[in-house]
Amino acid sequence: MKINKSLLITTSLLAATALQAQEIKVKDRNVEQSGGTLLVGMTLDFSEVEVPAGRSVVCTPVVASGDSIRPLPPILLNGRDRQILYERTGRTFATHGEYALRRTNGHEQTFGYTARTPMAPWMKRAEIALITDECGCGWETLQNDRSTLFPINFIEPIVLKPVPAFLAPAAEEVKRRTLNGQAYLDFPINRTEIYPDYRKNPSELAAIRQTIDAVKDNNYATITRLAIKGFASPEGTYANNRRLAEGRAQALLNYVMGLYKFSNQTTYDVTSEPEDWEGLEARLETSSLNGKAEALAIVRADEPADFDAREAKLKQLPAYKQILAEIYPALRRSDYVVEYNIRNFTVEEARELIHRDPSQLSLEEMHRVALSYPAGSDEFKEVFEIAVRMYPDDPVSNLNAANIALQNKQPDRARRYLAKATPSAHKELAEAILLMLGEQWTEAEKTLTRLTDNPEVADAATANLEQVKQMIEYTLLTSKK
Repeated sequence: MKINKSLLITTSLLAATALQAQEIKVKDRNVEQSGGTLLVGMTLDFSEVEVPAGRSVVCTPVVASGDSIRPLPPILLNGRDRQILYERTGRTFATHGEYALRRTNGHEQTFGYTARTPMAPWMKRAEIALITDECGCGWETLQNDRSTLFPINFIEPIVLKPVPAFLAPAAEEVKRRTLNGQAYLDFPINRTEIYPDYRKNPSELAAIRQTIDAVKDNNYATITRLAIKGFASPEGTYANNRRLAEGRAQALLNYVMGLYKFSNQTTYDVTSEPEDWEGLEARLETSSLNGKAEALAIVRADEPADFDAREAKLKQLPAYKQILAEIYPALRRSDYVVEYNIRNFTVEEARELIHRDPSQLSLEEMHRVALSYPAGSDEFKEVFEIAVRMYPDDPVSNLNAANIALQNKQPDRARRYLAKATPSAHKELAEAILLMLGEQWTEAEKTLTRLTDNPEVADAATANLEQVKQMIEYTLLTSKK
């Protein structure tokens, strides 16, 4: 038997046109996923639908997504006569998987519909639609004319939780620290004795005392070495300048030792630079001196090798008086170094110092403090941020600070820290997490897959790789609509 396709299409179009005026409404909808089953519940309102006594309208709810479609049990909405005939057949939901009800035209009428169907992956993001058949064509024929009732979305957004790998700093067996300073003391001409009240000496000596007091007042520190180097300017003979530089440096050491009592383990070094020609060159380079080029040429020349002869050439320059007045005084100084050790601390002591006086702690001690808190906690993160403030140029402190920024999803800040980190598997992992935060899933997957073979970061790389794969799957599912 051949089907007249033109007649079938015409009939379908007429049915669709009729339904536009007979809207089936849905309310009280509910969709749940229970294990491997999709549960659908809704109330259908047929109040605006009119069904002739001898006819039926078959309403088939479906789950649909793209080309995938799954019909649910249909509803036979019968006119009065058709309902009588239907009841005589003895059909029931249990025997034929369909609902049947008589439509009483002109009256409000609702139906509480429930259905269940096996869950398929494509149903995670789909829709419940309704196919209405007035022509007996079957839902397969009319499936493209379905009307959407409401969407389904079981795909929960994935929240990225970066898993970085923190790097432990090397422990310091001895925590050696250094304070440096420069003293520009005034001495009477050709004298090496210090006069504390002479010219600007009070402020210069106070600065020296302040440097030493900063260590002496530290209960955790022990001064191990004092070093003083005296410098003189090229003015005068080299031999006399040697005497002045040595004598004035020794005078400063004697002054300091007269004020303080140091440990028996403290060592002392006194050295000198009779004429600071390097300092002279550096200051000439940055000066606005007229005749600077001529002065620099003399200073940099290999000849004459005798410094007194070289200074004599400088004296011939028109700018020498300015050099004597403005540059030479800055060359007459004493550089001093205070070296000291800070004792090591237990984790309990370090936890107390990390907020009160973190300068006492080594980077490794700070790392142990961080590990004493739950990973990812506010306290954990704060310690690494303190560490990078105290050790701003250390590659390890910057790497770990970058990891904290990644956990806080601050990619720009992480990049700034990573710029100071040295190449390592830990840094590569951090850069892969940056790709994740930038939603560069393919590049991140490639890097993380490679890093899973590196035992130093394998666990963290695997955890991040799993998130990337989930995100790729999520992206594919959500892009189907």
